[in-house]
Amino acid sequence: MQAQDDPASETALVIHGGAGSLSADEMSDDREEAYRSALHTALQEGNAVLRDGGSALEAVQAAITTMETDTLFNAARGAVLTSEGAVELDAAIMDGATRNAGALTGVQTVKHPIRLARSIMEESYHVMFAQEGAEAFAEQQGLDLVDNDYFITDARRSGEGKAPADPPEAQGPDEKYGTVGAVALDAEGNLAAGTSTGGISDKEFGRVGDSPIIGAGTYAHNASCAVSATGQGEFFIRGVAAHSVASRMRFGDRPLGEAAQRTVDEIEELGGVGGVIALDRDGNIATPFSTGGMFRAYVDPDGNTAVRIFDAAADE
Repeated sequence: MQAQDDPASETALVIHGGAGSLSADEMSDDREEAYRSALHTALQEGNAVLRDGGSALEAVQAAITTMETDTLFNAARGAVLTSEGAVELDAAIMDGATRNAGALTGVQTVKHPIRLARSIMEESYHVMFAQEGAEAFAEQQGLDLVDNDYFITDARRSGEGKAPADPPEAQGPDEKYGTVGAVALDAEGNLAAGTSTGGISDKEFGRVGDSPIIGAGTYAHNASCAVSATGQGEFFIRGVAAHSVASRMRFGDRPLGEAAQRTVDEIEELGGVGGVIALDRDGNIATPFSTGGMFRAYVDPDGNTAVRIFDAAADE
């Protein structure tokens, strides 16, 4: 382990594609292979940035942008529908070196919400924009805009294939959730985190989950760690989950794995389920979850790569 003022020179990247009541017995081999391939592709895209000397922020954006394009995930193209049959997207990104952050909620025409989150962070004085304001800022910044139909797949519109694609149910047939996220450590020892989501199926009244809320679903600080969460957002908001992991490390002097696991346990005590991915400046990785599985992948500072869905032992 290296001291906090002597950060690791190696890089690392961890990504997730959501958590839910997944079952190895119920997921077809083809479906599982599709998810593993998609996660591997996103991991490669982000890691290529780090290998080329890019920043943690750039790596996070690259990995998430890749998943926002893949219809397997509940983010951008392929996101779940609201109660009105549209797609509304949330995203956030945070720089661990400066604690600058950008976030947005309720956008319907921004092709890559994670790019808008970064533009908000770097090109505005503000941290978070909502709905029409976020759309207007995206247009001002020249980001790619699309019709809402671009995000809606035939499977989402027909209601088919919900179980494997949300990813599946949290506690009942009407309760589904999913996000994508990434945390990265670059060669300069800086951390970053990002999260992007379509929220929960059939959400109403402009519902906002934890993903775009700094400290709840997304957080990064070089003094502690970078975190992206996935699960039942209302509980992750109430537990200030992402910041809780960082606080347990920074103020409670807990190692990353313990801090992350205790946070997931606390969310479960509140009544919610889900998981987090977390990464510290020494390259330590934690991916605890309280659901049947969590789509996740990582490359550690030694270059070891893994793609996992269910328990770690089964996926080695």
